[in-house]
Amino acid sequence: MSIIEKLRERIKQKGLSRTFKTLWKRYVFFHWELLWMERDLISPVPPHKLRPYSGLRMVTITPENASAFGKHFGDRVGTMAELATEGHTGHMYLDEEGHAVAFIWGSVRDYHDRHYYGCWFPVKPGEFFEFGGEMARPYFGTSLSVDAQVDLWAAMAAQGCNKVVDVCETHNIPALKLHIRMGYHEQGRVTHVYGLFGLWRFYRETRYTGSRLDPLRKPGRPVVTGAASA
Repeated sequence: MSIIEKLRERIKQKGLSRTFKTLWKRYVFFHWELLWMERDLISPVPPHKLRPYSGLRMVTITPENASAFGKHFGDRVGTMAELATEGHTGHMYLDEEGHAVAFIWGSVRDYHDRHYYGCWFPVKPGEFFEFGGEMARPYFGTSLSVDAQVDLWAAMAAQGCNKVVDVCETHNIPALKLHIRMGYHEQGRVTHVYGLFGLWRFYRETRYTGSRLDPLRKPGRPVVTGAASA
């Protein structure tokens, strides 16, 4: 299929406006806003109604077992091995056939995300930076999204950490809602990522007051307290 035919098919599937916006962001200009959030490692996770799951076991990611990502995350095998080699703490969840269906990472030192955002994320003493959480589609909406984080928090607490920090894209509404469900607090700062012509990236940080998550909260959902402020 030629490039023109692919473009026509994409326009037919998603419409001219959405296709143009996608191409503009990919090849001309994009702006991502990454909200910084934090949470202590001991406050209980609020109740949830996520679907249960079964048949999985958690394994620490190493350079030797990264091949388990081949089925569901084939393009990440090298990246997973690389992160493990660098000494970051990674957990993956294996199904009964030994295939990784979910993973999550934590770093106790300043983290350079050269695989996606391209910028540095500073980590203070006592904190760890949580990143890379993802799961295969069959597990969307299950309590695995909660368990994976809680398991990582326990592992990082054993390394002397007392707080988790991470960033979340403002356009990723499901991820923002997950942070609310997990009891995260906003730090009031944003890392901005700008991309130009698919070649250059620029970064800056801004501050804000109030909450950018409140519009996403369900009526009557309690705000979990206990996390230390930035």
